Amino acid sequence: MSDPERIAKRLSRAGIASRREAERMIAEGRVTVNGKIIDSPALNVTERDQITVDGKPVAEAERPRLWLYHKPTGLVTTAKDEKGRETVFDKLPDGMPRVMSVGRLDLNSEGLLLLTNDGGLKRKLELPATGWLRKYRVRVKGTPTDAMLAPLRQGLVIEGERFQGMEATLDRQQGANAWLTIGLREGKNREIRRAMAEIGLEVNRLIRISYGPFRLGTLKPGEVEEIKPRVLRDQLGLEAAVEGHAVAKDKPKRPPIRKKTPLKPQDRPSRPPRR
Repeated sequence: MSDPERIAKRLSRAGIASRREAERMIAEGRVTVNGKIIDSPALNVTERDQITVDGKPVAEAERPRLWLYHKPTGLVTTAKDEKGRETVFDKLPDGMPRVMSVGRLDLNSEGLLLLTNDGGLKRKLELPATGWLRKYRVRVKGTPTDAMLAPLRQGLVIEGERFQGMEATLDRQQGANAWLTIGLREGKNREIRRAMAEIGLEVNRLIRISYGPFRLGTLKPGEVEEIKPRVLRDQLGLEAAVEGHAVAKDKPKRPPIRKKTPLKPQDRPSRPPRR
């Protein structure tokens, strides 16, 4: 039996919502535990408790899973859109469980978007401390030079907000447009588009091609591919094949090497007499 855990964490692990969103659901009276509506996230639950959200039972949390998704343009990366626009979750293939996105891609951006069923894994991948490089193919209008890209590598301050230095490479000029490869580790809102505008370039296409060790590869727009548990263990240090929590693996500690102390003559065992 699993140890008790906070209700918001339980909902997050079940893929219902992030912890913050789960706390908002609780405040709105949408969550029940054992038939009673709760109004505070300060509640521990176990697998024996019956939990519902909006009247629907919350299934037992699965093992942490991760998918690569090729997001097309024209979709928003939210569960619900106040303007009624289609979301990435509206367009996922049939048979997908309830998932959350790791970070976001803008409406007009495309490419690799990571999806997971586990709130703990989502937070781990989004943490700035993870420091994973995210690479993008970027098409801009204009004729950039290496000198123009230098401020991107050094870091910019735009409207009082500091952007860390990016990797910036000019790939090729194609008529009135140029293709660049941009790498960054922060992922602030519309970071690449704002940074390009600051140096006088207009982005007209933006494709994320990798997120840390995970790559878009030959995945076509709208396609989804699940990462194998073994790869999750190797790349993230997670025991992803076990049911329940995404637990970070600790490397086994080697026992300390003890130096042998030479025995003193009087401490050495005496040899039996020869016969």
